[in-house]
Amino acid sequence: GSKRPPVLALADNFAGGAGVYAVLLGEADSAAAGAAGLAAKGSKKFVLLVADGPNAGAMEKRVANSLSIYGVALAVTLRYSAGDGGAKAVDEMGSLVDAPDAVIVASGNGSPAPILAALKSKGIPGKTISVVGTNRWLEHPMDPLFEGAFIATLDPSETGPIADRFRTTYNYPADVNVAYAYDMVALTAGIASAVGPDGFSKKVLENPNGFRGSTGLFRFRADGSSQRSMPFYRIEKGALKLVAKSTSGF
Repeated sequence: GSKRPPVLALADNFAGGAGVYAVLLGEADSAAAGAAGLAAKGSKKFVLLVADGPNAGAMEKRVANSLSIYGVALAVTLRYSAGDGGAKAVDEMGSLVDAPDAVIVASGNGSPAPILAALKSKGIPGKTISVVGTNRWLEHPMDPLFEGAFIATLDPSETGPIADRFRTTYNYPADVNVAYAYDMVALTAGIASAVGPDGFSKKVLENPNGFRGSTGLFRFRADGSSQRSMPFYRIEKGALKLVAKSTSGF
């Protein structure tokens, strides 16, 4: 009914819904923050290559909104099929966009390696063209094709203290879900302490200033999605090298 309490959902790749807030870092937010990181440095012409699927439209919207903060628009969005490794989309990109500054690759569940191979065959990344990846790339083993790509993702040094305490207490390693859960417990306890039970409202939970936790700065939107500020990295020699301490796209 109308008094249904809000839900903080710790579900993988969940986009959120009315009154059901997505807690985990989503690929769209990572892609948007990564694009914002380069737009802040002056990149103007962006191409989005996104794995075809039900989340592709939301991905495009989120990245476009992020770039609009910097007065930049997506030059083109191309959905690609895992069936051909993205080769068709990469060829099409070459005929539609002349000399983009950056290509964003949102690979979804699949490995980004095949489409990165297709891009490499066209000389991308290069001296004037950057590649932006997402947090979901990091679900796969580091590949030499990842070299030079930029990625916005959570800071392991912020989640580290929680993971260390968890391991000491339970004698086995924590994954990032422990940090997310810790943040949600801290958030709800803080709201209850400061405001009381009436604090669990849209107005409080959707505070545009957001909240800070072990997973960084985050805020919830009216559509149930979350936005996160996170560090901006470049992959060098198979490891994440910090470029900027914070990028968000909001």
